[in-house]
Amino acid sequence: MRDKFFSYIQNLQDTITSKLQEIDGKAKFHEDVWNRPEGGGGRTRVIENGAVFEKGGVNISGVHGALPKSMQTYFGVEDADFYACGLSLVLHPKNPMVPTVHANWRYFEMYDKEGNIVDQWFGGGQDLTPYYLFDEDAAHFHTICKTACDTHNPDFYSTYKKKCDDYFWNAHRNEARGIGGLFFDYCKTTDEMSMENWYDFVTEVGNSFLESYVPIVIKRKELEYSKEQRDWQEVRRGRYVEFNLVHDKGTLFGLKTNGRIESILMSLPPHVQWRYDHQPEEGSEEYRLVYILKNPKKWV
Repeated sequence: MRDKFFSYIQNLQDTITSKLQEIDGKAKFHEDVWNRPEGGGGRTRVIENGAVFEKGGVNISGVHGALPKSMQTYFGVEDADFYACGLSLVLHPKNPMVPTVHANWRYFEMYDKEGNIVDQWFGGGQDLTPYYLFDEDAAHFHTICKTACDTHNPDFYSTYKKKCDDYFWNAHRNEARGIGGLFFDYCKTTDEMSMENWYDFVTEVGNSFLESYVPIVIKRKELEYSKEQRDWQEVRRGRYVEFNLVHDKGTLFGLKTNGRIESILMSLPPHVQWRYDHQPEEGSEEYRLVYILKNPKKWV
């Protein structure tokens, strides 16, 4: 399974970066192939200062070795080895009318000292963070997510949409990071779902990513915007940074397993503002966005 999924994310990285370069039309992805001293490595691809994407990354990694003590405590195990692979992407467009997007699809195995698999699971999801809210864009993104889920289980979308709203919640701000999407983790073998079934589900979601995001980018990337709207984008990006550094478990896992710091922090946008007690004007589009972020809604 680990080889099968790693091969899948290699191909998916090629597909996604090729399409994003085509859309940008100016910048190209810069590739870094790196090795982790404790075992494994990855392939980081970053695009910067493009016509559409101000900064973005589409990264894959496959790392293995002894599970660090801090993670052993987290998982409640002793002297375990692990293997983890996944694709993680974040795209920060230049135009504030185009939303930021994040996605991640991953696989994890844990072994005893004889090398036997003692646990394994899939995780992942995709979520949208707009700066100006176009309801039809939100509905499109969630519709694609729901379609991918419905192929496998009619309850998956509502379950994983709720988990996404709960996970990407900036508790210290009492608001969501964005308008959600899907979030699933610890997808293990059950009476209803084998690991092959989970593989089919996760890859279906991964394959749906471009369809969920690209039409939104094409529709919004040429819209005009003001300096004030750009400032608002940078203020909201600050909330994105806060979530990733304060709450995100993936960032924590990467730091505690001696992951490659440049790849882990690739998700941070290049230009951000923190303004003291910044409040949008009541009745404005900015105000409407914040209201929705404080009160997540059903989009489909």
